[in-house]
Amino acid sequence: MNMHIRSENIVQTIDALEQCIQRPIPDAKIIQRLAKKHPMRITRYYLDLIDWDDPKDPIRKIAIPSRGEQKLSGTFDTSGEHVYTKFRGLQHKYRQTALILTTNSCAVYCRHCFRKRLVGLVENEVVVDWDRVVAYLTAHREVTNVLLSGGDPLMLTTDHLEDILRRLSRIPHLLYVRIGSRIPVVLPDRILDDDSLHEAFKAFASGEKRLYVTTQFNHPRELTSTSIQSVKRLQGDGVIVNNQTVLLKGVNDCSSVMAELQATLARIGVIPYYVFQCRPVTAVMDEFQVPLYDACHLIDEARKQLDGLGKRFRFVMSHLTGKIEVLGWSDGGIHAKYHQTNRASLHNKLFHKRLEKDVGWLDLGG
Repeated sequence: MNMHIRSENIVQTIDALEQCIQRPIPDAKIIQRLAKKHPMRITRYYLDLIDWDDPKDPIRKIAIPSRGEQKLSGTFDTSGEHVYTKFRGLQHKYRQTALILTTNSCAVYCRHCFRKRLVGLVENEVVVDWDRVVAYLTAHREVTNVLLSGGDPLMLTTDHLEDILRRLSRIPHLLYVRIGSRIPVVLPDRILDDDSLHEAFKAFASGEKRLYVTTQFNHPRELTSTSIQSVKRLQGDGVIVNNQTVLLKGVNDCSSVMAELQATLARIGVIPYYVFQCRPVTAVMDEFQVPLYDACHLIDEARKQLDGLGKRFRFVMSHLTGKIEVLGWSDGGIHAKYHQTNRASLHNKLFHKRLEKDVGWLDLGG
């Protein structure tokens, strides 16, 4: 049920990559080995954003395997997704929100992906029974919204997406549907060239429920004229577009870069929603995670450069115990607050946790 991307628009091997960019890739054998464990996939559009004369190019780091992925610290399920899976494809961690894994496919396989256990590899966590999904949501009246995730839901065919939205539109207590997607970032033509997609989105958005698309722009260079145009097209359909950024070492771990990103998003009418602390995922943590001490100071410095609309985002961690908002660093550790949790004793709890300056995640138990 995934959309077809023409083979000439996708790069999945080192040989094809070297042919595209007309130069050899350093560490080609290592990259090839890494890509066997966690596949490499890049659209030609996104590939063209890379400056190959810069070995530290941020887009390159997001999309191309690198030596650091050989370090296997961390785990493949950092926020307990398996614990909150009710049946194949449906997770229900927070009372009001159900999360549905619609596909294991993406247009670009980001190297920092927190679902590396799944994306491009296996389909055993992806939803297969939509009747069961609808029955569960209908029975759970506390659920006010559904998050379509994956993989990337906009990799599904438009017919399939339309069917999903039609099914969800009939559930009376749902207020809105969210679609988490990197497509506006890495394959904007999928949005610009598909009139039937816009008809489906307009039809849903014109009803009683709202439709959100949550993008993931991580660097200002991803905000090209084409990607901005795709965002405007979604906004023209009545879709509310917001953005989640992941704080990534070597990509956006600079206050001026982070500030420019959030300011540009606000300028084009995209709501800065979350900045996520990179999760301690195997083959990701050592290569991408910024220590919390540095992260707190970076976020503070970025906020100084932003107006009220640009600084609307919350700096959060998706922890096993819930979504934790990191408020700042002082007294040898972080000040934080539970932003979302399913544990009554933790609702809105403020706390301080002493940490070494090189620690990138909280050990709070299960």
